[in-house]
Amino acid sequence: MNVPFYIAKRYLFSKKSHNAINIISLISVCGVVIVTAALVCALSVMNGFNELIFKMLGTMDPELKIMPTTGKVFNPESADKIKHILNIQGIAATSEILQDNALIRYGDRQIVAVIKGVDDKYNNIASINDILIDGNFSLHDQIANYATTGIGVAAALSIYPGFTAPLEIMAPKRTQSINLANPAASMNIQYAYIAAVFQCNQQAYDENYIIVPISLARSLFGYEDQASAIELKLAAGANTQNIKKQLQTLLGTDCTVRDRYEQQDTAYKMMQSEKWIIFLILCFILAISLFNMVGSLSMLMIEKQNDVRTLRTLGADDQLIRRIFLLEGWMISGAGAAAGIITGLALCLLQQHLGIVRMGEAGTFVINSYPVLIRPTDLPLILAAVTISGFISTCYPVYRLGERWLKNTV
Repeated sequence: MNVPFYIAKRYLFSKKSHNAINIISLISVCGVVIVTAALVCALSVMNGFNELIFKMLGTMDPELKIMPTTGKVFNPESADKIKHILNIQGIAATSEILQDNALIRYGDRQIVAVIKGVDDKYNNIASINDILIDGNFSLHDQIANYATTGIGVAAALSIYPGFTAPLEIMAPKRTQSINLANPAASMNIQYAYIAAVFQCNQQAYDENYIIVPISLARSLFGYEDQASAIELKLAAGANTQNIKKQLQTLLGTDCTVRDRYEQQDTAYKMMQSEKWIIFLILCFILAISLFNMVGSLSMLMIEKQNDVRTLRTLGADDQLIRRIFLLEGWMISGAGAAAGIITGLALCLLQQHLGIVRMGEAGTFVINSYPVLIRPTDLPLILAAVTISGFISTCYPVYRLGERWLKNTV
C-alpha cells in the first residue's frame, strides 16, 4: 500500500479540528476549479472565433494557392510541372488568377481597388454565389465584360447591378513611363458592366475587391498568358497538408504553395497571439489563486504535528512526511483541475448548443452568440499548466516552511 498517498487522502477528506482549515482548503479547490473552467472556456471561444473568421475568408480564399516564388506573375502554360497538377489525386479543380491594383472610375467618383481577374472555372473554386447580395455572378457574354464588386466598392462608387453605364478601369502601361503632360496616354483602359455585389463580412475584400474576367485583367495590366496565382479546390475528404507537400515537391523552388492559414498569415498569427496572451493572463490569475493552497497546507501541517510525531515513532523519516503533504497539495490542485475541466466543457457545450451568452441584438453582428470550438489538444495543456502551478505552490510550504516545522516535531 502507498502509505503517503493513503494518509494524504485521509487528510484531504477528513474533518479538521479547526473549521478555518476546511474553509481555506475549500476556497483553494474552488479557486482552481473556477480558473481552470475559465481557461477551457476562453480558449474554446478563441478557437470558435478563429474558425468563424477563416470560414468567412474561405469564400474568397482557395484551399490551396500556387504563387511564384519571385516576381509577380508566371506563365502556367509554359511551366511543364504545373500541367501535371490535376494528376495529383485529391485536386478537384484549378483556376488561373491575375490580380493587381487599378484606378476605378464611375461618373465623377473614383477609387483605387484590387482587380482580380479570374477564368471561367473560378465558380468551381469559390463559393461566390453564397455571398452575393445583389445581381447574378457573370464574367462575360458575347457583347460585354462584367464585374462583381465588394459592397464597400459599390457604396464608394454608388453603383448597383443593372446600371447601364460601365465601370472605367485604368492601370499604367508596364512598358512605358508616365507622360506627365498627358497621363491618360500612359494608361490602359478597360470597361466592365456591374453584374453583382458580394459581401463576405471581411473588410479587406468587401471594400477593395472587384472580380473581372482574366482576359480583361491581362489586357489591362499588359500581360499575354501570365497569371499571378493558380487557385485549387480539393476533393471532399482530401488531406490538405499531404497534397500541399506533393505540390511543393513537384513544383520545387519555382513556386510556393500556400494553404488558407498561410494566405492570411497576419490575421492567423494575430489571433493565435491573442489566444496565448489570454492563456498566460489566466495562468497568472491561477498562480494567485493557488496562494490559498500555501495557507491551507501550512495550517494543516501545524495541525498534524501530533500525527507526525506518531509517524516518527513508527519509523517515518522526513522524506516520507514531506511526501504526504506534497501529495496533499497535488490532490487539491488535481481535484480542482479535473472539476474545472469538466465544468468548462459543460459550459462550452451549453454555449455551443443553446447560445446562452449572446453578442447583442439580432442582426447587429455576423452571429448572434459567442462561437465555441473545443480542441482536444488544449485540454492537456490546461491540465499541465494547473498541475505545474500546483506543484510549485505545494513545494514552497513543504520544503521552505517545513524545515523549522519538522524540527519541532522531533
